[in-house]
Amino acid sequence: MDSFLRTVADQTVNGLVIGNIYALTAVGLALIFGVSNLINFAHGSVYLIGAYVGWVAITWLHWPFVVTLVAVALSCAAIGLVIERVGLRDLQGSARIAPLLSTIGLSFAFDQIVQLAFTANPQSFASPLPDTRWQVGGVTIGTLDVLIAAISLGVAAALFAFLRFTRLGWALRATAQDRDAAQQMGVDVNRVQQVTFALASALGGLAGLLVGLYFNTVYPTMSFQAGLKGFAANLLGGLGNVPGTVVGGLVLGLIESYGVAVLSSTYRNLFAFLVLIVVLVWRPRGMFSRERTLPPETLTGTFISNSRPVRLPPILLAAVTAFAVIIPVVLPDPYILQVLTNAWLLGLVALSVTLVTGTTGQTSLGQAGFMAIGAYSSALLTLRAGWPFELALAAAAGISAVVGTMLVLPAFRLRAHYVAIATLGIGEIVNQAILNWDSLTNGVLGLVNIPPASLFGIELVTPAGLYWGALALLTLVYLVQSRLLRSPLGRTWRALRDDDVAARAYGINLNRYKALAFSVSAAAAGLAGAFTAHMYTYINHETFTSTTSVLALTTAILGGLGNLAGAIAGSVVLTVLPELLRSWVDYRYLLYGIALLVLIRYRPQGLLGTD
Repeated sequence: MDSFLRTVADQTVNGLVIGNIYALTAVGLALIFGVSNLINFAHGSVYLIGAYVGWVAITWLHWPFVVTLVAVALSCAAIGLVIERVGLRDLQGSARIAPLLSTIGLSFAFDQIVQLAFTANPQSFASPLPDTRWQVGGVTIGTLDVLIAAISLGVAAALFAFLRFTRLGWALRATAQDRDAAQQMGVDVNRVQQVTFALASALGGLAGLLVGLYFNTVYPTMSFQAGLKGFAANLLGGLGNVPGTVVGGLVLGLIESYGVAVLSSTYRNLFAFLVLIVVLVWRPRGMFSRERTLPPETLTGTFISNSRPVRLPPILLAAVTAFAVIIPVVLPDPYILQVLTNAWLLGLVALSVTLVTGTTGQTSLGQAGFMAIGAYSSALLTLRAGWPFELALAAAAGISAVVGTMLVLPAFRLRAHYVAIATLGIGEIVNQAILNWDSLTNGVLGLVNIPPASLFGIELVTPAGLYWGALALLTLVYLVQSRLLRSPLGRTWRALRDDDVAARAYGINLNRYKALAFSVSAAAAGLAGAFTAHMYTYINHETFTSTTSVLALTTAILGGLGNLAGAIAGSVVLTVLPELLRSWVDYRYLLYGIALLVLIRYRPQGLLGTD
C-alpha cells in the first residue's frame, strides 16, 4: 500500500509539473481567442521556437538562465507580432476559417525554418540548474519542478494584476468582451490585438523552453503535439477563460501522468486527444462557461465566391484524360511516372477534402486518419486473411467510410473552427491507436511485406503499372463525385454549406447529409491510403500524419474548393512544381505554407474558382 501511495504521489507531482507547462501554453491561446476569436494554430510553432531559442542560448552561447528566459520571451513576442500582422490583420473581415487556415500556413513555414536551421534530429538539452532534489512526504521534488511551478504561478499572478489593474489590461478585457463596443469607446483594438499576440507568444515560448529542459531534448516536430495539448487544456477550461484554462492545463497534466503510470509512455499523447474530443462533444465552451450554443459559421464569403468557376469543356477533359493515359507510353521515364503517380494519389485525397469542405462546408483536417484506416484495412486483409488486392481495396474503402463517419459523428453538432479541431484530433487518435494496438497493427514496427497492387492476378509493380492503377482510381472517384454533385444530393450539400439554418427550416436532416458527405470523403481517402500501402509494401503510424491532411487541404484550396477538376490540377501543381525545382526540395513544406498563406490572402477561390 505504501508503494502504491508513493507512486500516486509521484505521478501527481509529475502531472502538476507538466500541467503547469500546459497551462502556460493554453493561457496564450485563451488570450488570443478572447480578443480575436481565433484559434491560433501557429501557437505550437511559437512554443517550438521558444524551445530552440532557449537551447541555443544555454547550449551554444552559455547565457545565464535568467537572461535566457528574457531572450525567449522577447524573441517569441516578436514572432507573435508577425503572426498577428501576417495571419490575422488583413483577414479580419473574412469568416473565421480564413485566419485559422492562415495560421496553419504560418505554422508550416515556421516549423520548416526551424528544421532547416537545426536539422530534423533531436538535440540534447542539458539543464543549467543544479540537480538538487528534496524529499517531501515521500515524494521527490527537483529544482526544475519548483522552478516550473514558480514561473507558472508567477506568470498567473502577473497576468491577473495586468488584466485587473492596468489601463491596457482593461482595454484587453473590454475588447475580449465586445470588440465593436470597445472600438466605439476609443480603444485601439489593433494595438490591443498586437499586445495580446506578443504576450501570448511570450508565454508559449517560455512553455517550450521549460518542456525542453524537463525532457532534456528538443526536436522540430514537437510543435504539433504541444499545440493540440494547449487546445485541449483551453477547451477543458473554456475558450477565452484564462482562470479556467489554468485549471484545464493542470487537469490535463494529471490525466496524462496517471494514464502513463497505468498504461505506458506511448499512450501519453492519446489522452490529450481523447480529452479534446470528449470536451468538444460534451461541453464545447468548457467547464467554466454557461454558454453552449455555437453561432452559425460557414465558409461562405471566404472561399465560396459569387464568381462563376472555370468549367472545362467535356472535350477538353476527355483530351486531358487521354493524354494522361498515354503518358507511360510517350514518357516512360520511371522518375516522371513516380512523380505523377504521387500526384494522382494526392489528387484522390484532395477530392475527398473538396467534397466535405468545399461542397458541404465542414472543414476537415483529419483526412490522414481516413487514409490510415484504409491502408491498414487493405494491408491486413491481404496479409492475414489472404484476400485478393481488388477485394481488399474495395473493403478498405467501405471500412474507411463506416469507421471514419462513426469517429466524426460526435462532431456533427459543432461548427466552424470547432469542426476543424475535432477532425484534427480524430486523425491523431487514429494515429495513436495504430501506434499502440500492437496485436493488430504491429505498433511502431508497422506492417512489412504487404502484397503489391494487382489487377486480375497481374501485379502492378512497374512504374507504368502503378501509374495506371492510381490514375484509374482517381478517374473512378472523380466520376462518382461528379455524378453526386449533379444530383439532388449535391444540391442539398451546397444548401447545407451556404446556410444550414435555412436548410434545417426546409426539413433537411443536417446530421444525415453530413454523414453521407463524410462517408464518401473517407472512402476516397481510404482508397488513396490503401493503394499507397500496396505501392510501398510497408506502412507504420508515421506514414499518414497531420501534415498530409494540411497538404490535402492546401491542394483543394489551390484548385478551388468544391471544384473537382481544380483539386486534381492543384495536386499536379503541388507535386510536380517542387520536383521541377529540385534544388528547393528541402524547402518543400516551407513553400506549401507560403502557398497556403498567399492563396488565402489573394486568391481564396483557387485556380479554377469555387463551385
